[in-house]
Amino acid sequence: MSEQQLSIQVFPLGDFQTNAYVLTNTGTGETIVIDPGMKPEPLLQAIKNKQVVAILLTHAHLDHIGGLNDVRALTHAPVYIHPLEQDWLTDPDLNGSSRWNLPEPIVCERAEKELADGQTLELAGFTIQVMHTPGHSPGSCSFVIGRHCFGGDVLFAQSIGRTDLPGGDYETLMITIQDKLFELDDDTIVYPGHGPKTTIDSEKNFNPFVTGLLR
Repeated sequence: MSEQQLSIQVFPLGDFQTNAYVLTNTGTGETIVIDPGMKPEPLLQAIKNKQVVAILLTHAHLDHIGGLNDVRALTHAPVYIHPLEQDWLTDPDLNGSSRWNLPEPIVCERAEKELADGQTLELAGFTIQVMHTPGHSPGSCSFVIGRHCFGGDVLFAQSIGRTDLPGGDYETLMITIQDKLFELDDDTIVYPGHGPKTTIDSEKNFNPFVTGLLR
């Protein structure tokens, strides 16, 4: 797949403004959805006529799976998640939705596919490298396609993921950023779970939370 065949759309969804990503192979029309968040109507509108072949979850916090049931019902596409958070889909206490004043807790069916660190996925004509990137949550994963990294809530533009939620760990997050994300090419574009995209080079140089992290 050439870079020209990859179309990336972003939809900040819900009160958390969680970035849902729609990756389309412009040559075949096949599409992947990453992190269908809450209040997913704009996302559903965008994919209603697309051939969605997979739903990838960077992790299973409520704001990243709030629209999963709707996207599944529309597309019937298989869901991929790390096994450490497989049970989070079915348990509102684990995905955090029971702790928020929602109309009802978020309960989803288990994912059809489980992810592994170092795994290569061939989906929609894309070669996707899976990296287990824990710290924000134990089963967080990042998906790398060429120079594009969809990293969930691990690394943001001049910020990092929070680690005060159940299963979060600051030291683990720092190791993940240093040993995995910062090993990517400097021109790699990072598409985070919230906020604008950034690059590995920019975060190495300007992110105040990782000052002194580089060896």
